[in-house]
Amino acid sequence: MSARVVVLISGTGSNMAALLDAAADPDYGAEVVAVGADRASAAGIDLAKQAGVPTFVTPFRAYPDRDQWNSALVEEIARFEPDIVVSAGFMRILSPAVLSRFTVINLHPALLPSFPGAHAVRDALAHGVKVAGATIHFVDEGVDTGPIIDQAAVRVKPDDDERSLHERIKRVERTMLVDVVGRMARDGWTVDKRHVRLGSPEPGPEQAPGYVAEENR
Repeated sequence: MSARVVVLISGTGSNMAALLDAAADPDYGAEVVAVGADRASAAGIDLAKQAGVPTFVTPFRAYPDRDQWNSALVEEIARFEPDIVVSAGFMRILSPAVLSRFTVINLHPALLPSFPGAHAVRDALAHGVKVAGATIHFVDEGVDTGPIIDQAAVRVKPDDDERSLHERIKRVERTMLVDVVGRMARDGWTVDKRHVRLGSPEPGPEQAPGYVAEENR
């Protein structure tokens, strides 16, 4: 049985589209059962509808406070009984009401714990880093502080600006997201403190702690 995935977006949904393409393969192991957004204008909602995927919109401004919005979001997500919720360019902080109910993962355009927050690529360039990258992590109550599932490096070019670097990071993000969600769906995962391993832990005292990312392809 395929793992059920709900994707949350705020914009174009390019990462969501990559998941939809991957899920078309019956051997992938995951199915996108719904796409949700925090604004009706999110272009990815139309893309999901065209693909025949159920959608919902929970507008932030329609609720008097953040807690009520999060409660409404929980109700919407719960209708689809997901195994994994993917925050793919979803520009909202999720409350414990959401995080205690669902397994939520997020993509971030930096090598965490460096450069958390909404302006990661800009901040990395301003700091003068030579290597940027992308991180996929579990979401907790902090801002980009959850246990790291995988990371991939992106070399900064001398003439990079925020747009050009971010576009290259996005390409890496899409590949990594498809790979990680598929592996989580097919093989499961374990979290030991901050160490994440995809697949069942190997028995024996010589087991390496934590998750070791594969080499970039």
